[in-house]
Amino acid sequence: MSKISEKLQVKWVEVDAQHSGQRLDNYLLAALKGVPKSHIYRIVRTGEVRINKGRVRPDYRLREGDVVRVPPIRTAAREDFSHLPSFELEPRVVYEDEFLLVMDKPSGIPVHGGSGYSLGIIEDLRRSRPQQTYLELVHRLDRETSGCLLIAKSRGALLSLHASLRNHAEKGIRRTYIALVRGPWKGAKQRRVDANLVKNVVRSGERMVEVSEEGRPSSSGFRLTKQLDHCALVEIELYTGRTHQARVHAVHIGHPIAGDEKYGDRVFNKQCRQQGLNRLFLHASRLQFVHPDSGKVKIIETPLSEDLQNYTHRRRLS
Repeated sequence: MSKISEKLQVKWVEVDAQHSGQRLDNYLLAALKGVPKSHIYRIVRTGEVRINKGRVRPDYRLREGDVVRVPPIRTAAREDFSHLPSFELEPRVVYEDEFLLVMDKPSGIPVHGGSGYSLGIIEDLRRSRPQQTYLELVHRLDRETSGCLLIAKSRGALLSLHASLRNHAEKGIRRTYIALVRGPWKGAKQRRVDANLVKNVVRSGERMVEVSEEGRPSSSGFRLTKQLDHCALVEIELYTGRTHQARVHAVHIGHPIAGDEKYGDRVFNKQCRQQGLNRLFLHASRLQFVHPDSGKVKIIETPLSEDLQNYTHRRRLS
């Protein structure tokens, strides 16, 4: 554990082996739970937080033995979620052991607070499990996307799983989605999409992700599973993990995802709503990863929710 001594309410924290390699901003967000991210960045930028008595950037990687100066933080700065209703997530945990858990995330709930939402999946889990000292997201899902969400229960597990995310080709984490896209599907039933993505492109006042040669390398695999009425059911495997990757790559190949109000086709979305689809039709159906402790491949699958299954049935009959 870290060794802490106090002087005039300032904390001096010696970094232990468990936190070595962690970014300073992420370390502070975990250590100062409830303190807004903007406040964390401000105290780093102004030099109130220091490493070994020197100023550093928020992305500084901690090393064992570093001494972190943490300024006094007012209790009022901490967010209180006790008045907010619980999402009742425990029944949605589909796999759990001492190292990690996998949840079937419901559509409509963000994975973490921010951007107009005080509470997300991870904050609600921490609140409902006060005895659990460590819970961190391994990856993220968009708010409207449902399905497999992987959460680490120790820093060692998190580092191992993050390494797997960066190493898809060799026993890395494999993420497969089911999506309904505008059809009819044309060409080969399977196709790979390699299209660089750049995020935070401002268009009409909204931040977007776009295909751009100047963006980061991004790759996805699409496979047709069923041709329906004016649409198609496909599997999408992400070979990289860029923001909104599946949604933007789907648009890039001319098959926007049903219910995608940010990137999709307005006419297609309107038709889908009229036929009963009230959400983004994107579901993280399969998660394959190497377990950080046993080293064995683990596969978790979650089915489409009843409303999405019923919708595909209606489209097939129309």
